[in-house]
Amino acid sequence: MAGLLERKKRTKAFMQPGGKLRDSESDLAALERELGEELMCSIRPRGAAFLGRFSAPAANESGCIVDAALYRVELAGSVKAAAEIEEILWRDLEGAPEVEIAPLTEMVLRLAKKRNPATLRAWRDHGSSQ
Repeated sequence: MAGLLERKKRTKAFMQPGGKLRDSESDLAALERELGEELMCSIRPRGAAFLGRFSAPAANESGCIVDAALYRVELAGSVKAAAEIEEILWRDLEGAPEVEIAPLTEMVLRLAKKRNPATLRAWRDHGSSQ
């Protein structure tokens, strides 16, 4: 019962996988690209569900705000840290954090628990099948 989090090299906070858009790339296309570059996996076709847009202070860029489109996805392939990713973690999303969590990730988890338990269950249950 876990969700996938990652920690970049030379940082402390874990966060959900993703990254910045390039050119006219869609949110989902950027996620697919980032998953391939950072975690050596891909998204299963028709397996993505849009969960909403969220904003919070950036964990690794002081004074910046991150705006994220959040998706629940089914991963294809083995997950392996690559590129700038130092560590990956399948974490129990309902328990207390054992590691430092990025502000956006903390906010998303709080909202999921408070407002939409089904979203949290979908995220948690996806991780349990890994």
